[in-house]
Amino acid sequence: MQQSYEVIIIGGSYAGLSAALALGRSLRRTLVIDAGDPCNKSAPASHNFLTHDGAAPAEIGRMAREEVLQYKTVAFLEDSASAISGADGDFRVSTHANGSFQTKKVVFATGLHDELPDIPGVRECWGKSVIHCPYCHGYEVRHQPTGILMNSEHTLQMVNLIRNWTEQLTLFTNGPATIDRDKVAATGTRLVEQPIDHLLHDAGQLRGICLTDGSEVDLRALYLHPVLTQKCPLPAAMGCELADNGTLWVDEFSMTTVPGIYAAGDCTTHMRAVSYATGGGTLAGAMVNHGLVIDQSAARA
Repeated sequence: MQQSYEVIIIGGSYAGLSAALALGRSLRRTLVIDAGDPCNKSAPASHNFLTHDGAAPAEIGRMAREEVLQYKTVAFLEDSASAISGADGDFRVSTHANGSFQTKKVVFATGLHDELPDIPGVRECWGKSVIHCPYCHGYEVRHQPTGILMNSEHTLQMVNLIRNWTEQLTLFTNGPATIDRDKVAATGTRLVEQPIDHLLHDAGQLRGICLTDGSEVDLRALYLHPVLTQKCPLPAAMGCELADNGTLWVDEFSMTTVPGIYAAGDCTTHMRAVSYATGGGTLAGAMVNHGLVIDQSAARA
């Protein structure tokens, strides 16, 4: 494997591979570094992605890698980046197991980390029957007994949204409610303030919730919004600024606040969907190529 590239993409899921595809089609020597830990690895199916609706995320990823690697200027490395140094036009990216590589531009497509509540059963059900997005998962659990685990200023909005898919809805605040109980009642939604002890499930498929008083609530799905943090510390280490919501700040050209460093996919937005990731990756790849063209033109001047 060569040691110098025009572009290194850190993160090889949908956004990273889409950026690589655009760069491969732009004849750019590109290295994709990926550790094989996508955020949707536990989800059985991906939805809202034309021509792939209902396909397994891993299968979409496999097909994407095959397509991207048809372009001879693109290489894929199964590893994780451990450090990055340098500046625009001359970055060095170190990996855990394969040494370091020189590059002119860097793209972060490193995603977000889901900080799940410390409730037994949540992690086992995450992505299967404990879910975050009705557009990704709501159709499959339509008209089923469903819960929402939330106790914030956005709770009532979420209640009204999920009632579009089911009227068999229970709101769990996991302690005293901090929202207007009368407004919740007006929606026809049951409110449960008793703390949750654990989830009842079969191999990740939710059967119900057991409360700390020993009572149980029958459920087939539970919505919650985990705390989201950057999965990779390297953008912050390089000085890339974050937006107020914790995502990497990028401009309309997918550039971060550090010259030569771009970002795409979940690390830049809370709208987490395959279609958003692929679109963002394509834009980032095109903008990186545009930046390289500008640099080459300046060098010739």
